[in-house]
Amino acid sequence: MLAIYKREFKSYFYSMTGSIFIAFLTFMTGIYFMAYNLHSGYPYFSYSLEGVMFVFLVAIPVLTMRSFSEERRSRTDQLLLTSPVSVGKMVIGKYLAMVSVFLIPCMLFCAYPLIISTQGKAYFKADYASILVFFLLGCVYIAIGSFISAMTESQIIAAIGTFGVLMVVNLWDGLLGFLPSSAFGGMAGIWMILTLCVLFIYNMTKNGVLAGGLELIGTIILVVLYFVKSSLYEGLLSTIFGKFALVSTFTSAAENSLLDIGGIVMYLTLIGVFLFLTVQSIQKRRFS
Repeated sequence: MLAIYKREFKSYFYSMTGSIFIAFLTFMTGIYFMAYNLHSGYPYFSYSLEGVMFVFLVAIPVLTMRSFSEERRSRTDQLLLTSPVSVGKMVIGKYLAMVSVFLIPCMLFCAYPLIISTQGKAYFKADYASILVFFLLGCVYIAIGSFISAMTESQIIAAIGTFGVLMVVNLWDGLLGFLPSSAFGGMAGIWMILTLCVLFIYNMTKNGVLAGGLELIGTIILVVLYFVKSSLYEGLLSTIFGKFALVSTFTSAAENSLLDIGGIVMYLTLIGVFLFLTVQSIQKRRFS
């Protein structure tokens, strides 16, 4: 795993992708730092981080698009799949290399609160907590981008797919208002989620009996619950999807100086889930 990590980390700088990523993220953050903290006099560096969040939509796809798709396109993934290193270690090695590249600008950001302190009062706890959450949120985005990259051999498709998913994540809070709040709408929404999960299971296992059985049992349970106590479905979709508002955890740290432990646990859980899905996607191709 260490050899893969070193190879991947160096490759980001041989191809200039890592240098461009670091320079772009640092440059954009510096602009907001000058505008908010130096020019306008805001004492919180977290405001600058919140303003630069949109950069993730472009920077993360550029960082992750070649992580697995390029190996698949050039067929060099066959060498990795037949090597003594397990698929899990290969995925973790590549992921840690991307996280290390992202860590570099985040370490540079730690100097900004110190600069603010030379001009007046600085809020170190709030700012460094925001930098930590900002870093963890970026790690979640990198895990998502890695999974999408593992599903295609086209870097362009991987980049566009990651951009689309991250766009939805950033607009998540606004999209929640469009979800139905009625009992029937809630049941229909849960049934659609069930169907998507069953399709994913079928795509991974190619077992029609298992997928069909899960779909039938799940549908029966949903319908029975609807007739027994339909109030369970009222506002259920907003409640469920509201838990996955990733940006809100960072917003709480940036705007209210509140470190949401539950949100951080969710970040770490999502990282594990998407890395697991990445491994399964590669394993499926390995045995197909």
